[in-house]
Amino acid sequence: MAHTILIIGGARSGKSGHAEELAATHPGRRVYIATAEAGDEEMAMRIEAHRARREDEWTTIEEPLELTSALRTATAEDAFVLVDCLTLWLSNLMLARRDVGSEVADLCDVMKALPGRICLVSNEVGLGIVPDTPLGRCFRDEAGFANQMLAREADEVLFMVAGLPMRLK
Repeated sequence: MAHTILIIGGARSGKSGHAEELAATHPGRRVYIATAEAGDEEMAMRIEAHRARREDEWTTIEEPLELTSALRTATAEDAFVLVDCLTLWLSNLMLARRDVGSEVADLCDVMKALPGRICLVSNEVGLGIVPDTPLGRCFRDEAGFANQMLAREADEVLFMVAGLPMRLK
């Protein structure tokens, strides 16, 4: 069974950097599952910055929707698999009109059955103001429910604040 770590926090709180630091201490293979898609120039620059930060020793899988399939492919006893980020995956699912709750439940089930180490990065979106659109409120709710489900299943949960990890579980 995989050892799973969920890292949550606000935007630019240091989630990805901390996850990459954890991976750097892992003696085995490192796999990065990227869920982002470059829909505009600014997002393309963000993706490129993430790529540049990683060493050549990473295997990268770009998968915006089929996360559980990508995890099945990527995991192994010696692997550290970093999924960055669940928040973008959730928005991709919503835009594709997929059942987010069912997809997250499947992810939780798959995580339990896989070998190696899995580190999931997700934004905590419920600490700010209430979104002013129905879609924004729906996204905030789906992300909150997903983080709760994943936190229950994860072996460790870290909350990032100003680049500092706080252990919740």
